[in-house]
Amino acid sequence: MFNKVITLIDEANNQDPNSEQHNGESFPKEYLYSQRMSEMLTRFKPDADELMQIAVRAQHIQRWKSPRSDFEMNKQGYHQWRSALYIFHASLVVELMKQAGFSDTDQNRVYNAVAKKDIKRNPDSQLVEDVASLVFIEHYMLGFASAKPDYNEEKWIGIIRRTWQKMSDEAHEFVLAGNIKLPTPLVGLIHKALE
Repeated sequence: MFNKVITLIDEANNQDPNSEQHNGESFPKEYLYSQRMSEMLTRFKPDADELMQIAVRAQHIQRWKSPRSDFEMNKQGYHQWRSALYIFHASLVVELMKQAGFSDTDQNRVYNAVAKKDIKRNPDSQLVEDVASLVFIEHYMLGFASAKPDYNEEKWIGIIRRTWQKMSDEAHEFVLAGNIKLPTPLVGLIHKALE
């Protein structure tokens, strides 16, 4: 069942029309993201059970089907989009789990984790959030910075601090112990934000 649902998630993400380069090769964007999420989980929480491996792999499943442009381009629209995404991703992975034969109990656990229910209180939701934050810092923060040349230092310090606040103490320790590769041009700013 586990192998089947992972295959279904990968097949779904391989349909992404958007691509990203990695090591000179082109990958469907969300497929590459899902691989990075699984790889980070293995580093951060090697003993994570199969349900959390599924939740982490499906964190962005078929994200391109719910574009930011479907919502108002303001702060309220951004938050509405994020909330809608959580439900979209969680519902989709549960459908795939159903196809693979998982129980309702297992489906509910993964749904709550991917939908980020009770973050800070639900360890599953917090784990998905931690892994997503670690992946963002290591793989996407620099690209995000490059795409926002109008953001000043104060704005960046705010973004870094908000990312840090989402993370658990365990994830903080993981970063501070040097277990992820920080984006070199942003290291000074990251240190400043965390002072």
